[in-house]
Amino acid sequence: MYHKTKSYRIFTVFNYIFMIAISALCVIPLIHVLAVSFSGKSAANANLVGLWPVDFTLDAYTKTVANENFIRSIWVTLQRTVLGTAFSMGVVILAAYALSKENARFRRRNLYIWLLVFTMLFSGGLVPMYILIQKLHLMNSIWVLILPGAVSVWNIILLLNFFRAVPKEMEEAAFIDGAGHFRTLFSVYLPVSMPAIATLSLFTIVGHWNSWFDGLLYMTDHRNYPLATFLQSVIVQQDFSKVTVRPEDLENISQRTVKAAQIFIGMAPILIVYPFLQRFFVKGIVLGAVKE
Repeated sequence: MYHKTKSYRIFTVFNYIFMIAISALCVIPLIHVLAVSFSGKSAANANLVGLWPVDFTLDAYTKTVANENFIRSIWVTLQRTVLGTAFSMGVVILAAYALSKENARFRRRNLYIWLLVFTMLFSGGLVPMYILIQKLHLMNSIWVLILPGAVSVWNIILLLNFFRAVPKEMEEAAFIDGAGHFRTLFSVYLPVSMPAIATLSLFTIVGHWNSWFDGLLYMTDHRNYPLATFLQSVIVQQDFSKVTVRPEDLENISQRTVKAAQIFIGMAPILIVYPFLQRFFVKGIVLGAVKE
């Protein structure tokens, strides 16, 4: 019979307190940013805003939405996220399926895996990559944000381990019914691997959405900045000459409220998508689980 001892109850209470404290550390800054974005200029500049807006106003959001550079950066990021996730997951699924086969069916499989792992440990470096991008005429192109990171070796290894746990009897039954490799992949492997694929897709989506360095490196025209690069330029570099709102728009509003509104708008899509995919984490992260 299960019995809750005194030490167990103390440990449980401590766990609840610890998790509530960690959650508060994550949520309170978000609430503060939201409150600043809805506050008036004088209150924001005087640091009078806590967790509730002071002199409530929507001016920061109105000016942010009307800013052409900000809207353009969101459009670039949406293109990058949709195309990049679809392309990357396509490559990852095809590579993982092939590499999940035994050596008898896929000769030199181990050699290909070691070559992929080698790229995780060593790379050509930033300068050769920059020269390569220039030679390929990808500068200021949406594809420069997608192609260099399209092949995620870590995701391939995770998914091939998941594929290797799929019962071989299911694959053999598909082959006996006349299915080829593509039909087996899409009709057998993908349906039973949706939790893993959804988890890796979410990792890829978040990675594309938050990536800023490649945009700063390869986009010489600031009008092609993705959203993360736009926000990094405004908040970290304080480079208002290129990407922020017009000076006449800031006469009646604070730069702090505008930056807070831009930050919150930038993170809103991830906050909306995450709860719908979070439930897949429990199944998707348990790689190699028995499926029979």
